[in-house]
Order: sequence, then structure tokens, then C-alpha cells
Amino acid sequence: MINQYVERVVNLISEDSQRLYNMSVEDARERVLSGKPESVREIDGSFALLAKEGKTVRLARSMDRPMRYFLAKREEGPALIVADRMDTIRDWLHQEGFGDQFHPSYTRMVPAHYVVEIQLIGCPDPDPVYTRFFDPQKNTQPNDLDQIGRRYIGALAEEIAKWISTVPSKEPIGICFSGGIDSGAVFLTTHHVMQSMGTPLTRLKAFTLNLGGGEDATQARDFLKKTGHSLFLEEISGNADDINLDATLQAIEDYKPLDVECAAMGMLLHKGIRERYPDWKFLLDGDGGDENLKDYPIEENPELTIKSVLHNQMLYHEGWGVGKIKHSLTYSGGLSRSYTRTYAPAKHYGFEGFSPFTRPSVIEVSEGIPYIDMTDYEHGKLYDLKGRIVAAGVKAVTSVDMPVFEKRRFQHGALPVESLRSVISEKEPLLRRRFHSMHEEANG
Repeated sequence: MINQYVERVVNLISEDSQRLYNMSVEDARERVLSGKPESVREIDGSFALLAKEGKTVRLARSMDRPMRYFLAKREEGPALIVADRMDTIRDWLHQEGFGDQFHPSYTRMVPAHYVVEIQLIGCPDPDPVYTRFFDPQKNTQPNDLDQIGRRYIGALAEEIAKWISTVPSKEPIGICFSGGIDSGAVFLTTHHVMQSMGTPLTRLKAFTLNLGGGEDATQARDFLKKTGHSLFLEEISGNADDINLDATLQAIEDYKPLDVECAAMGMLLHKGIRERYPDWKFLLDGDGGDENLKDYPIEENPELTIKSVLHNQMLYHEGWGVGKIKHSLTYSGGLSRSYTRTYAPAKHYGFEGFSPFTRPSVIEVSEGIPYIDMTDYEHGKLYDLKGRIVAAGVKAVTSVDMPVFEKRRFQHGALPVESLRSVISEKEPLLRRRFHSMHEEANG
């Protein structure tokens, strides 16, 4: 007879995957174990960390990578399994004889910007405790577009410089590039930073996906021609027949239509780069730029109003927020959920990706913008604000006049919407059922 529960913790996230700038992984883990938000906030870099003391486990992650956990029931006590993917957890459970306990909806996502505390004390398990460690304040920036732009792109440049300093000196650097505001800012700022650091620009390329009929290829060419950087462009070609819906669902382990579309294009882009360059590893992208500057069409989402967007802290980053009725325990919310659309395709093809827009120092500037004063709650002013801020900032930091084109989603620039929708349904229930059926098939 077992008189006392014996907990087990299995961390399937490699320590080598952590990318920290200012401390060791062990030091960072100690900060997570402390549970002190101000201490965890000082961890600089990309991380998904677990720390344990007795029956207390604390978990924390940065925005740019997923971190999942699953609590399995054993006769001797609970087993907590932590990984970046559902299928990694599923496979471990099968190997250990607990496969019949698994379902995708039973896994839990650690929300970005929170320390999650779990007590492994047996059945019934208490709810996790969430403590926010990143808490950017509103209205900390001046009502001055030029100053905001300089600070925003200045922070972006600092993050790119830190990242480049960790890339081996002979490794090439690619940018997933559409010629839009975000990838354009990342390209121009990266080019500027590399020049400033004395890094050979022969290491740099801008990769654009062209599936035929989309507008991004033309936009990318125009952008680089206008800025005098045409020689950096490399187009990755394909067509709609190359889209593999099941492979995309399997990679991102999610079913939100727009994220599935985006990831499907990401799969093709990364696959094309990999086929052309078998040894390429490091890629930058502009994911998170729309969330930072609140540049999504509010009219397309019946749950949103411009007041909800401007009044709720990091709404596009975190959804309605931890502890709210609409917050998904399985997936988290906002970019905290949807970043798998970028992370998973890159990892699937063996790349190490990075978006400087996901870094707290950059988000802190964007969250501090006095949006209400600058927009008067007018949709048009809000949508126009992003291009003005970024272009002003790029000019201030790099001295380059950045072209600003009309907003278009990445997936809708690589392929016309009607062609994309003929392959990927825009109906979420259909994609959700297909995703769950894939796991049922995998479970036998």
C-alpha cells in the first residue's frame, strides 16, 4: 500500500535549446524557482524553463516558443511531463504505458509572460497559480510619432544585435521577407546592424515565397529596389498543389484557420529554403509586429471593438488574458497561442528562427504608446499608425526611407485568397475535427 504520493517530473525540453544573453540556464532556472516576477523579468533571451523544489514546480517561457505540460495519473503519484509539443508528450506517455490517458485537449500551454506554479500533491490536483512577470504600462511614451518610432526601432535594433552576436561568424543569416512593414523593418534594421557590427553582408539574404499569382513577390522586389537592396532577394517558388494540410496541422498542433493558412505558407517557405540550402540554420522574421502595433482589422472579429483593443493590455499578444472565461488552458491566447505558426514550421525543417518583435523591450515601447490620444478611437487612424511609426523609426535608426505598402497577411500575399481557401477551409470546426482525428489515428 502506498501511504505517500511520489511525484515524478519529466522535462523533455532540451537545455541546449535555451538562448539566454545575460545569465546561465541554471541561474535563470533559479529565478523561475523563486517565483519572484521582477527576478524572472530580468531573464534576457528565448527560454522555456522548468524548476522544481519538493512538490512545487514552476514553469515560465518567453513569447517566441511554446511550452506544454501534461499531468499523468500513476498509482504511486502524479507525473508531470513538459515539452514543446503535444506529440512529444503523447509519445512519452505511450512508452510509459499511460497512452490511454492522452488527448490533445488535456495538455496545457504555459502562457507567455507568466510563471506557472503547480503543486504535485496527488488527486485531486489543485489549479495552477499564475504570476505575471512582464507587465508593460500604458501611456509611457510621448505623443510624438518620431520619438516613438526612434525608440521602437531602436529597441528592435538592439535585439537584432544581441541575436547576431550569438550566431557563429561564418553562418549565413536569412530573413523571411514579404516587403511588408514588419519584414521590411527587420530586413533594413538587420542590414544596418550588420554594417555597424562589421558583419559581412554577404551572409545576408531575403527569402520571399512565390506560389504564383500572389502579390508579395512583386512587393518584395519593389521594396528592395526602392531601398537599393535588390541583390539580397531570393525567391522560393512553388504552387498551391504543394500545400499539405495534414502536415501543417501536425506541425502546429492547432486548428485556427488563419494560423493554419500562415503555417502552411511557412512550411513551403522553409521547405524551399532547406532544399536549396541543406545546411542553413538561422532565420529572422517579422512575426509579432502586427500584435505590437495593434494592426489587425477589427471589423473581421465580431468579438472586438476598438475600445477593447485599446483598453486591454496586450490583447493581441495574450488574448483575453489568464483567468478569463475565454482563455484557453490548452492553447493560451493571442500570439502566445499562435506563435506556433512560425515556430513549428521553422523547427520542422531544422531552422532556428527569431523575431525581434516578440522581445519584451520592443513590446514595452509599443504598449506604452498613447493610442487613444493618437487615434481618438478612429479605426483608420489606428491602422495608419503602424506604418507611420515604423517608417519614422527606420529612417531615424538606419537613414533609409522605407516604403510602406498596404497591409496584407503573409499567407494572402504568397497565394491569392481564393486559391488558398480551395485547399484550406476557413471553417474552424472542420479543421479542429481533422486535427483531432489525426491524433486518434496516431493513438491507434
